[in-house]
Amino acid sequence: MSDAAPVPPSPRLLERVRAAIRARQYSPRTEKAHVGWIKRYIFFHGKKHPDGMGTAEVTQFLSGLATNERVSASTQNQAFSALLFLYRVVLGRELAGLQETTRARRPPRVPLVLSPSEVDAIPGRLRGTSRLMASLMYGAGLRLLECARLRVKDMDFVRNEITVRDGKGRKDRITLLPARLAEPLRAHLDRVRRQHHADLQGGAGSVGLPNALDRKYPRAAWEWGWQWVFPARRFHVDRISGLRRRHHLHETVVQRAFAEAVRASGVAKPASCHSLRHSFATHLLEDGYDIRTIQELLGHSDVATTMIYTHVLNRGGRGVRSPLDVRR
Repeated sequence: MSDAAPVPPSPRLLERVRAAIRARQYSPRTEKAHVGWIKRYIFFHGKKHPDGMGTAEVTQFLSGLATNERVSASTQNQAFSALLFLYRVVLGRELAGLQETTRARRPPRVPLVLSPSEVDAIPGRLRGTSRLMASLMYGAGLRLLECARLRVKDMDFVRNEITVRDGKGRKDRITLLPARLAEPLRAHLDRVRRQHHADLQGGAGSVGLPNALDRKYPRAAWEWGWQWVFPARRFHVDRISGLRRRHHLHETVVQRAFAEAVRASGVAKPASCHSLRHSFATHLLEDGYDIRTIQELLGHSDVATTMIYTHVLNRGGRGVRSPLDVRR
């Protein structure tokens, strides 16, 4: 009697994964990544059910990513987190011995920093919302997704502060609202408010709320303070509520516009939106602000993470003068 063909996992397993992720208020991005890696793991092992596998199979899969596919350290860590979530949270099992897994190494990198003139040149090639967002990423040290997820209530024009909610590591922090952007932001929000009123009149106008706040405050999703500062141009149908809503502007819209602006500006560096955050930190250090203050503005848990910006300064311990410049 021949061995039975491998049985693909029940769709209920992935539904359990999705339910566990949503119960913990993880983002749709995290849900998509976790489900994707779990599917890859299952197909890697011939569609065996994960409950019939364990440490050996997980190690084989993760090691293959590092040695055969040569993925980056961050990509392998993402796969590791997804499988750890699957076994620990969904299947209720702890996997021992994963320390023997071959890990992709994260090479030390110095951040790409733009000069002040380059910072002026690139956003100068942008228009509209993309230009305002790029200016805000540089002026406040925001990550792209942090900028896209800003809500109206997070902008404090009296104290010139921006509250970043649920940033990297699910932490909140306060950073500065650049004075030069106050009036452009007010004008932008006036346009967004008119659009919001039109949406309300058309039977829409609600947004998704974090941490199940819509159950505690049923009308909050329609309130002005919870609206996105940078809403999308089109509506979408929310997967849970079924409501027609605007999501925040998708980050790929800004990334594409920024890449085109870099090419048009003539800047030779392979700059990205994140280069604006690197430049924010480096330029503050150059202006004499202390490393602890910059650490708080960036939202780094460890000052060692912030210290990387000292490596790109042309002064201090590594800011030595070349002997070619000293000798006459």
